[in-house]
Amino acid sequence: MAAPKKKKQVVNSFKLQLPAGKATPAPPVGPALSQHGLNIMEFVNQFNKATTKMEDGMIVPAEVLVHPDKSFTMNLKTPPASYLLRKAAGILKGSGEPNKTKVGKISQKQLEEIAKIKLPDLNTNDLSQAVKIIAGSARSMGLEIKHG
Repeated sequence: MAAPKKKKQVVNSFKLQLPAGKATPAPPVGPALSQHGLNIMEFVNQFNKATTKMEDGMIVPAEVLVHPDKSFTMNLKTPPASYLLRKAAGILKGSGEPNKTKVGKISQKQLEEIAKIKLPDLNTNDLSQAVKIIAGSARSMGLEIKHG
């Protein structure tokens, strides 16, 4: 039987939010990686290759784990809830005063779809709880939730 695969030691970690398939060595990528002594082009190529099949311009959070030998492991996360909510509601940005100014509407079905996408990154495994989390994000952006 093969020995269990040993996890690489992590000396540091940081997160970046980049558009799918459009990472470049320019800031914020270059400075963030170079301060940890990582190969910038290797990250750019890996990120772009991993996100090419995603929708153009979709914001993709990436968690980068830095190892002692200056190698790294990249974990892609689901797009931010605010990005998915803005796209579903067809708005460019949320409201500056969500309790007074409503900027759009979103249906219960759309909330459930977004909750299904976000479920792996939320701190719950229950879809109904995930829907409540996403609904809270929608309300704080000034979106009205249509029931029914």
